[in-house]
Amino acid sequence: MFVFAKVNTHETPIHEANTSEGVSVIVCAWNELENLKALIPLLDNQAYPTFEVIIMDDRSWDGTHEYLMHECGAFQHVRFIQIEKTPDHLSAKKYALTLGIKSAKYDVLLLTDADCRPQNEFWIKGMAECLLPEKQIVLGFSPYYSEKSFLNKLIRYETFITAVQYFSLALKGQPYMGVGRNLMYRKSLFLENKGFAKHTNIVGGDDDLFMNDVATAENTAICLNADTFMYSVPKTTWETWYRQKTRHLSVSKYYRFENKLVLGSLASTQIFSWVLLGVLIPFTFHSVLLYGVLGVFGIRLLAQWIVFAKANNRLDKTLNTVTLPFWDFIFTSYFLIMGTNNLIPRKKKMRWK
Repeated sequence: MFVFAKVNTHETPIHEANTSEGVSVIVCAWNELENLKALIPLLDNQAYPTFEVIIMDDRSWDGTHEYLMHECGAFQHVRFIQIEKTPDHLSAKKYALTLGIKSAKYDVLLLTDADCRPQNEFWIKGMAECLLPEKQIVLGFSPYYSEKSFLNKLIRYETFITAVQYFSLALKGQPYMGVGRNLMYRKSLFLENKGFAKHTNIVGGDDDLFMNDVATAENTAICLNADTFMYSVPKTTWETWYRQKTRHLSVSKYYRFENKLVLGSLASTQIFSWVLLGVLIPFTFHSVLLYGVLGVFGIRLLAQWIVFAKANNRLDKTLNTVTLPFWDFIFTSYFLIMGTNNLIPRKKKMRWK
C-alpha cells in the first residue's frame, strides 16, 4: 500500500519548453474505418504548435484505404502509409509500428490506437509537458468507457489496478511497462535499442515488452494530467476479452526477473489474504481468534480501500469507489484462473490485436 500511495502524492511536473518540440502521433489500424472516421478529426484538432498524425493502414479491406485517400487532404496534420504485405515471421502490429516510427518527422513519438479517443484538444500538449529534459519516456493512462455490464466493470477495474501498479512502480524507480494506447517516447531511444528486435517472434509486447527493455528510473516519467487520459472502447464479449487477456499475460513472462518477482508478490499477497481468511474462519468461528483474524484482514482491506479510492479520484473516477472491496475479491479469482491458464502451453498464432 505504501508503494501504491505514491500515485496519490505525485505532482505531475510541467516542462513548458517541450511544447515547442515537434511530435509525431502514430496510429496503427487494421480494418478500423469507423474508428478512424471518429478519431482523425480529434487528432487533427489538437492544440499543439508542431505535430503530425501518421495513420498506418495495415492491409485493411474495409474501405480504410479509400477513405484515407479521399479524406486525408482535408486535414492539416494527417498523412497515411499503406502496408500491403507483412513478412511472415514478424508480428503485423510491430512491423506497422516500426515503419511508422522510421517515417516519423519528429523525435518525440506519441502512440495510440484507432479505437481510442482524446478527451479534448490538449492531449499532445499535456503529454509533451511531462517529457522533462532528462526523460525519454512518458507513461500515460488509458481507461475504458463505462458500460453497465459485469464484463465492462471487470475490464475497468483490471485497467485501473494495472495503471496504479505501473505508475507506482515507475515512481519507485522500477518502471516495467506502458500501455500503447497512450505512450510517449523518443524515436532516438527506439532506434538506439533496435526497436522490437529482441522480441520480433512474440505476438504482443509492442508496448510493455519494449518498455521493459528500455525504461529506467532515470529516463521515465508518468503523466496524471486528466487532459491526457485517452479513453478506449472495451471488449464486449467474454470470448474476445479472454483472448486479449491471454495474449497480454503470455507476454508478461518475458519481463525482467525483478519485475516478475514484484508483480508475483503483489498477486500472491492478495490471493493469500482472501484464501487465508476463508481457511481460518471455520477454525476460529467459536474462538476469540476470530476477532483477530477479521481485524487483521479488515485493516488490510481498509488501507487498500483508502489508497485506491484516492487513486481512483486522480484517475478520472473511472470506478465506483464503494465497490472496490468487492472487486478486490473478484480479482483474486481472476488471478487464480488466469494465472493457472497462463501456465498452459499454446501454439503461437500471429494475431494483430
